[in-house]
Amino acid sequence: MAIAGASDNDQEEEETVAPIVGPDDPRRFTDSGIEIAELYSEADLPEDLDLGEPGEFPYTRGVHREMYRKQTWTMRQYAGYASAKESNERYKYLLSKGSTGLSMAFDLPTQLGLDSDNPRCLGEVGRTGVAIDTIDDMRTAFDGIPLDQVSTSMTINAPAACLLLLYELVGEEQGVGSEKLRGTTQNDVLKEYIARGNYIYPPGPTMRLTTDLFEYCHEHVPRWNTISISGYHFREKGCSAVQEVAFTLSSGIAYVQAAIDKGLSVDDFAPRLAFFFNGHNNVFQEVAKFRAARRMWAHIMRERFGATSEKATMLRFHTQTGGVTLTAQQPENNIVRVALQGFAAVCGGTQSLHTNGFDEALALPTERAAKIALRTQQVLAHESGAADTVDPFAGSYFVEALTDEVEARANKLIAKVDDLGGSVNAIEFITGEIDESAWGYQERYRIGQDIVVGVNKYVEDAAEVPDLLRVDPESEREQLDRLKQFKGNRDQELVAQRLEELRVLARGSENLLPAIRQALKDRCSLGEVCGAMQDVFGKYAPTF
Repeated sequence: MAIAGASDNDQEEEETVAPIVGPDDPRRFTDSGIEIAELYSEADLPEDLDLGEPGEFPYTRGVHREMYRKQTWTMRQYAGYASAKESNERYKYLLSKGSTGLSMAFDLPTQLGLDSDNPRCLGEVGRTGVAIDTIDDMRTAFDGIPLDQVSTSMTINAPAACLLLLYELVGEEQGVGSEKLRGTTQNDVLKEYIARGNYIYPPGPTMRLTTDLFEYCHEHVPRWNTISISGYHFREKGCSAVQEVAFTLSSGIAYVQAAIDKGLSVDDFAPRLAFFFNGHNNVFQEVAKFRAARRMWAHIMRERFGATSEKATMLRFHTQTGGVTLTAQQPENNIVRVALQGFAAVCGGTQSLHTNGFDEALALPTERAAKIALRTQQVLAHESGAADTVDPFAGSYFVEALTDEVEARANKLIAKVDDLGGSVNAIEFITGEIDESAWGYQERYRIGQDIVVGVNKYVEDAAEVPDLLRVDPESEREQLDRLKQFKGNRDQELVAQRLEELRVLARGSENLLPAIRQALKDRCSLGEVCGAMQDVFGKYAPTF
């Protein structure tokens, strides 16, 4: 582990992970090991500082010239639990309170491509999100919500194609053409291998499904963001801000290269790529992180991949405030943390924002917590002044120096991933780097070098436990009953035929989404479709 005054061999670690120096050391560091000076002046500005204009390459100051003066960011609240019916009620509640987009949370079985009746899923159905097994579930989840009037983000990865297609089918039933659908499928499985573990297939078939979705949406769902390349989960696992930028953009490089290798035009698919970043408490480093990532991606797309379309070089991103920063102790302090993180995201130019509920360190958010989180965004938009001007920290000695430093350190880390053959081949390296950073976080908290209010300072003996959302265990049995009825009331021979057709296509190289769509339309379940592909692709087993 890198420490202050370490040998030259530890210099690389010092550039991405904060050193452990103890609480009495007068120096201050960001979590990325960037030492913060007591005072910044004009001498600290980068020599070649060229801010440019917002809406112009390399988009350091934002991807739109007028930013929030023209339109505020999309206000989403990540939501979903128990049944499709209960989730539908929460979506309607959030929309009624002023949410301008939906963000769909799925339970663990759905994220793993398993039906709720799979024995592995006992006790997990509807716990961390909504259970979506069938087209009937998706229909219920969006009952009474016109899909041509909302933008829906889906936090789904390995089975992303299935959930997009179910959404498209429900839109079709509503009379909403696919060309009118707006939203995002996360569809980023590389980060699952590294940070979360919710994968199904090995990387090769997974990359095929990812780029199949790129191609399908370009032809059929042109306003859909085909992927949300996620640094969020790297940060949740414990990486630093610099590592988050480097590993996220490395994943983006891998997806772009895979799509080009498939024969897709970078100027056709790249405008629908989106990114997903974490928001943490150090406002200034977070603002710098967002600005640096935007600038880096613009250069990567133009110089490495030859993109000529302006939109193909723009990094558009969603931000979620940091779940790992929330504390179970004194949970109402989280309201302040979330407000700071949201402020940083807005000042950094996010296109979409989710603010966490203050009780999420303890349970899924209650309606009260979700409303406070949404109101936090609305206060930021209308009362803070952060939305009144574009890139409000531009020209700050401190922020410009941080932006330059984050970019320089992240570029070195991307070069290391490149040397290892790219993200697909560097999974073990990336995981090790994140583990090192996470250990450092824990040590700095343990010794009191970093302060977490209510946890290692200003501690109170009496525990504060707010009213919590509790998922009724009965909802799992009801979901199993619905699934049993669904499977018993369909043409079984047609289901078997569709699944076999999918296996045959999986052995070839054709785009799989039309066959998946037909299978789901003919009442195959999510688990059956994913299982048919797993019969051909196999299941990923980590080797480290």
